[in-house]
Amino acid sequence: MPFRSTKSRNSPGLFDTAQQAAPSNYLVAYADGGARGNPGPAGYGVVVDDQDGKRVAELSEYLGHQTNNVAEYRGLLAALDYTIEHGKPALSVVSDSELLVRQVQGIYKVRHPALQELHRLVQQRIARLEWFSIRHVLREKNRVADQLANAAMDRGTSGKVQTSL
Repeated sequence: MPFRSTKSRNSPGLFDTAQQAAPSNYLVAYADGGARGNPGPAGYGVVVDDQDGKRVAELSEYLGHQTNNVAEYRGLLAALDYTIEHGKPALSVVSDSELLVRQVQGIYKVRHPALQELHRLVQQRIARLEWFSIRHVLREKNRVADQLANAAMDRGTSGKVQTSL
């Protein structure tokens, strides 16, 4: 799926992609993933807002022993799955993972076999949407998703049952 560079109207990222202007009905997902030790105990966090900035969901999951990059992809997949499952036609993703964003954009090649499979799944889900945008921001702009990812790692390493918010 080709992307073209665009300027974001709401909050400009370091780089941004979209196929066309945002539709009137879309979700915005702030996604993050992390691993302590890399690889190590891993989790993701995703904050989903509607196009007006109203919070509609917070998602997080402990992933077991994984790499940071796998956790980042799993967060993106969770955001895409939420969007599709709730019948929304469009998604704008904000991530502090430059690698993830540039791989999804096709700027960087996906060389690692585990990431190749996750990348394929991401592309399949993007193809199911009418509109998709992904942009990179600095970590400070993605704080709530980072907190959710850390909470997922805490749940997993404390022996508590793994749940989504």
